[in-house]
Amino acid sequence: MGEPARKIDTIDVRPDFVQADADALNQRFEGVNTSTMLKTLFDEGRLGEVAVVSSFGTESAVLLHLVAAVDPTIPVTFVDTLKMFPETLAYRDTLVRQLGIKNSYVVEPDTAVLAEKDSNGLRWSYDPDGCCEIRKVEPLARAKAGLNSWISGRKAFQSVTRNNIPRFEIDDGRLKINPLGDWIKDDLEAYFAEHDLPRHPLEAEGYLSVGCAPCTSKVLPGEDPRAGRWRGWDKSECGIHEDVTPLPDADDNGANDPIF
Repeated sequence: MGEPARKIDTIDVRPDFVQADADALNQRFEGVNTSTMLKTLFDEGRLGEVAVVSSFGTESAVLLHLVAAVDPTIPVTFVDTLKMFPETLAYRDTLVRQLGIKNSYVVEPDTAVLAEKDSNGLRWSYDPDGCCEIRKVEPLARAKAGLNSWISGRKAFQSVTRNNIPRFEIDDGRLKINPLGDWIKDDLEAYFAEHDLPRHPLEAEGYLSVGCAPCTSKVLPGEDPRAGRWRGWDKSECGIHEDVTPLPDADDNGANDPIF
């Protein structure tokens, strides 16, 4: 009589989520209002470790209010590049307090990296992509290291580079949720008014999209809402949402089998 097959321990190296999961969720929640979608996702507990990533910019209050109204314990992460407007830092404190956010976190650039690659603090002036990489992209990558899912405030109307944003997509094996992807400016304005949300202090001065102080300028009438970001450079993204230094496509290696 043969011996029973010996059990072999294996390490599951598959990503937490694959494209089929995002496709299924996009289909499932098509036409479902944002609050109901978020409540369902949080109640089901299938997102794993999840956090909101917020810039605390001019439109951030809407997403933060939507999430906090459903579950104020959902962590909120802010990347402080050490080049932020003081008004943004004050606005962050206001929203955390007023919305009752229970778990807010700040991640900053690595001091050793700054000393090596931006010792005079002027890299933004000659290499904005490199500056974003060390001050925004790398710190956020550290913050996301323990996450299975993360929630973004991107909206399709903000820029031509953000057209057709799905509610769910895959980002390096994590589920990336864009609850406001299909919202338009009128939707945001109505939500601000309905819930009497505070506005970013710089918005009234013409800063429609607020990032780091050296690379943010006022938006002129008729311009794209993000036209004030990196003005004068052929650049419209920091690298968090869109890779500004694309790598060759990797082989799929069967990583598209759904798990959701």
